[in-house]
Amino acid sequence: MRALICGVTGQDGAYLSRLLIDRGYEVHGTSRDAAHASLARLEALGVRDGVRLHSMAPGDFRSVLQVLALVRPDEVYDLGGQSSVGLSFEQPIETMESIAGATLNLMEALRALDLACRTYNACSSECFGDTGDAPADERTAFRPRSPYGVAKAAAYWHVANYRASYGMFACSGILFNHESPLRPERFVTQKIVGAACRIAGGSREPLVLGNLDVSRDWGWAPEYVEAMWRMLRQPRPCDYVIATGETHPLRAFVERAFAAVGLDWREHVRSDPALARPSDIAVSRADPSRAAAELGWRASMRMPQVVDAMVAAHRGASPARRG
Repeated sequence: MRALICGVTGQDGAYLSRLLIDRGYEVHGTSRDAAHASLARLEALGVRDGVRLHSMAPGDFRSVLQVLALVRPDEVYDLGGQSSVGLSFEQPIETMESIAGATLNLMEALRALDLACRTYNACSSECFGDTGDAPADERTAFRPRSPYGVAKAAAYWHVANYRASYGMFACSGILFNHESPLRPERFVTQKIVGAACRIAGGSREPLVLGNLDVSRDWGWAPEYVEAMWRMLRQPRPCDYVIATGETHPLRAFVERAFAAVGLDWREHVRSDPALARPSDIAVSRADPSRAAAELGWRASMRMPQVVDAMVAAHRGASPARRG
């Protein structure tokens, strides 16, 4: 089996590469400039030499077409695009082009080449917006509240329309928050873990965050790529919500991170309203029961275990290899 991972150098791309290599795949990956791409995450997992890299500009249809024609994959995993919700408010056009535009190019190139391959699209819980007390499942309407969520929703519908119109095996995984030591520090979870570890080591810095009352469903990224792979094993393409099914406030994540290094978070953390986004999701809840019933997939690590693993990795205990 030959797989092509678009966005192979990111967190999910690296963990998925390891999973596929372990299962005997020939793995190809794309980056905008393969010669200058950061391969740190692939190297951290020990799979750098197992991935064949190709330069591909997702916004350039010809570039996408050329790489697909060269690789001719059995499976395609579309994980690329701008990945920060916060940054999407500053770069809304780039966000839409790098996510929705890139997905459209990929689907149209696959159709034009008539490749008999299966395609996975990385969708996001941000599409749902604020779920309140009702956990979101695959039938829940999309009400995104960020340029990132809007772009992911558009990409989802591109995939759904190509599946319905051309009979393509293409599905979307609607993934809720999933973390690991491979997250960059612009993500709040890694920012929290990094600050807690530095403060425990003697730093006098304060940790300044936005709204501590926002609530999310946090899982463990290495488990979530297993769900991606399982989606492409199904007899028919279907979309799935992937999550733990447990929601926690951000202050609980902070409290756990500081407790893991022996500190009281209240002595080191403050909230600054200036860090709030123009609009944000207060509560994000998930119902991943379809994934459990049809994929046989359930998250084994919940938020407390995720935080503990990230802290352990930051302090030098076997980074990233767990999962």
